[in-house]
Amino acid sequence: MNVHLDSWHGAWRDVGAAKGDEVLHGQLIACWSEPHRHYHSMQHLSECLSQFEAVRSLAEQPGEVALALWFHDAFYDPHRGDNELRSAQWAHQSVLAAGVSVQVADRVHALVMHTRHAAVPDEADAMLLVDVDLSILGAPAQRYDEFERQVRAEYAHVPLEAFRERRSLILQSFLDHSPLYHTAYFQTTREAQARLNLSEAVKKLQPCAGG
Repeated sequence: MNVHLDSWHGAWRDVGAAKGDEVLHGQLIACWSEPHRHYHSMQHLSECLSQFEAVRSLAEQPGEVALALWFHDAFYDPHRGDNELRSAQWAHQSVLAAGVSVQVADRVHALVMHTRHAAVPDEADAMLLVDVDLSILGAPAQRYDEFERQVRAEYAHVPLEAFRERRSLILQSFLDHSPLYHTAYFQTTREAQARLNLSEAVKKLQPCAGG
């Protein structure tokens, strides 16, 4: 069984479409498989879809959350600042093209935009989506360390000192949120490990840490 294709068709059925467009599915897989991606890759998509399967019963509109996950990093260029917007627009157009209502398209667009992590989500599905997207922060230490290496590889064009400074600010901003996760499930299963991972990562990013 192709798990990704199964998830894809299931998401579209949940929003009222007969099934997912397999050509569109292939286009998305191609995007997620681009060679410049180290973290925002098929590995990240697969981890998100797997995490979501564990919590889909908590979603008010599970199909919309699943589609938002499929599209949320469809466009990813570390040199640009409009990746989420472009991804959200593609999602919106695709939902409408499938004959699904504009209301669903609008909600999927909004969900994708929440993955900018620019504001605290205030709706249940947005909270769940953001927690799934950030579940990597509470991954076991070995996977988290791999994640940090992958992020650095995506930003290899940024000088080390500038990267350390910016990355420290981003990680500290997550630590400053209490709780870090928005849903009880992720607070219970990932919060403690996320705080440990982030604290260690911030320490390693200090210039005196070397490397």
